[in-house]
Amino acid sequence: MSDDVMTIRQMCDAYQVTPRTLRFYESKELLSPIRQGQRRLFTRRDRARLKLIQRGKRFGFSLEDLRKLLDLYDRGDQQHSQIAAAYEVAGERLADMERQRAELDAAIAELREQMTWGARMLASLEENRDAAE
Repeated sequence: MSDDVMTIRQMCDAYQVTPRTLRFYESKELLSPIRQGQRRLFTRRDRARLKLIQRGKRFGFSLEDLRKLLDLYDRGDQQHSQIAAAYEVAGERLADMERQRAELDAAIAELREQMTWGARMLASLEENRDAAE
């Protein structure tokens, strides 16, 4: 196998994904491996796209957003459209993540307060039980 292409097994090993994941991304037109009968051969382009997909997923981008961003690569404008669109989607995702973090911080603080109250109640009940004995 040349360095230019990788089999599905090599892709799975190199990027810690399952064959099912790669076939799914292919069905969603995120990857376009070369087909040789039943074999799929993934090019450097596919590998670069998979890295971007994995990064985008880690940031919470939708598969549709990722597909749109990847499709902009071939526009011939030195990736300006792709980078500008990625910047916009990333800004929206960052705002969502910051909102979620604020909600999570508030929930954590409230849970801590409840646990502090619970600890005080348990200690009080324990003291009352000890005094009654």
